[in-house]
Amino acid sequence: MEFPLSREVVPRFEYLAETGSTNDELVGHAAGTDAAAWPDLSTVVTDNQTRGRGRLGRTWLAPTGKSLAVSVLLRPRVGGAPLPVDHFGWFPLLAGAAMTRAVRAAVEAGLAARAAPPDEDSPRHEVTLKWPNDVLIDGYKVSGILSELLPDARGLVIGTGLNVSLDEHDLPTLTSTSLQLVTGTPPDPDAVLAHYLTELRVLTAAFVAANGDPVRSGLLQAVTELCGTLGSVVRVQLPGGTDLVGTAIALDRSGRLIVEDQADGELQAVAAGDVTHLRY
Repeated sequence: MEFPLSREVVPRFEYLAETGSTNDELVGHAAGTDAAAWPDLSTVVTDNQTRGRGRLGRTWLAPTGKSLAVSVLLRPRVGGAPLPVDHFGWFPLLAGAAMTRAVRAAVEAGLAARAAPPDEDSPRHEVTLKWPNDVLIDGYKVSGILSELLPDARGLVIGTGLNVSLDEHDLPTLTSTSLQLVTGTPPDPDAVLAHYLTELRVLTAAFVAANGDPVRSGLLQAVTELCGTLGSVVRVQLPGGTDLVGTAIALDRSGRLIVEDQADGELQAVAAGDVTHLRY
């Protein structure tokens, strides 16, 4: 696969016919002896990842040629110095916003490409970001994000998996979907990837230009507008093993999810946790 559109967006683009993990591949290069040859926004892509992983140690597998595994190296710098690592918590949300916008565009393009134009009764698909790092179409997961800090803490690698053309027999879970299943047409992987990389580049540039301030950069507003978790009743499995059930009402300046506890009405800021959207 050549990916001509995507190659125009980033300074270095490597397509691998097969790899265990694009994140491992890129972290190894970025922290190795040839690190200088891997600048900010360097990208590694495959459609055959054999040891993919997600949050909480989950595995991520898909049939060859039907999904993309994408890893992007970020070396954010402010005034010649690395961006302080305490701002890095925003990057998974930033990448989620970028992918949400790319998936929305892909869904619209796929529906427009159908032989018969949509009518008033055609379904309208909702593409949203699920805090902190999943992209959903109509509540079904189409993409997930896993970020990893470089060993020197002067940058990070953002890994993204995207279900492109999986059919119903390929899906890893009952709560997953793919672009092709939603639109009924084969998507253009290069167009989707180029859109994602462009959005990622633009959002990152604005965030860094604002010295990592999510308000001044517009990132907090952008994520808030895309986040379908906000306003939803959720169950958050917290790192200690306890559950928090309540309504997600906002994001704070650190990117934490503010949840109004159903039990006592108190507001709790969640920095990490496994979120389930509850439906009543």
